[in-house]
Amino acid sequence: MTRQEILKYVDHTLLKPTATEEEIKTVCDDAIKYGCAAVCIPNTHITFAVDYVKGRVRVGATVGFPFGYNVTEVKCAEARRALADGATEFDMVANICRIKEGKYDKVLDDIRAVREAVGGHILKVIIETCLLTEEEKIRMCEVVSRSGADYIKTSTGFSTGGATREDIALFAAHVSGGLKIKAAGGIRSFADAEEFIRLGATRLGTSALVIIMKNEEPGAY
Repeated sequence: MTRQEILKYVDHTLLKPTATEEEIKTVCDDAIKYGCAAVCIPNTHITFAVDYVKGRVRVGATVGFPFGYNVTEVKCAEARRALADGATEFDMVANICRIKEGKYDKVLDDIRAVREAVGGHILKVIIETCLLTEEEKIRMCEVVSRSGADYIKTSTGFSTGGATREDIALFAAHVSGGLKIKAAGGIRSFADAEEFIRLGATRLGTSALVIIMKNEEPGAY
């Protein structure tokens, strides 16, 4: 694959807590220039970014980020506000507390509630693979497949690890119903990105590839 082809899979991401409007402008400009799928930014900046890009790139919001333990009503309120502000894609964090307790029915209800809140817009569910056992990852493939979400996503980029080849292969073997896969966290080269795509990912959450294109060193995400 060419670099241009790979960049079409990328959600160009800036989620650091110190992100400013000037930095958001740069992220949006770069995403437009390099043909990225979307930008994923702090919800504080959704209105600003939507107005700035004027439809030239999709603007993504986060829900329950980065820990996922917000109660469902709070997640839904956050999602509805981001939708009203103009976001068209939503990356929510599953309730990892409930996953660790084995309360998958509650996890499913949580995701379905956010699914209803965002309507027909793209919903990606982050399960934070670095915190889960293989059995828990497989169960979450089943849960997210049943939830009506569009994507299952590996990582927030804010925990103890990011996407791995093994996790993308596991997702590909266990998702159903047309559920898509997003790899995020630690994607620092075009070779990594191409391998994740080969294994089944159709979105990549990263900022490093655009930074490479700009002849700068990859960042931490």
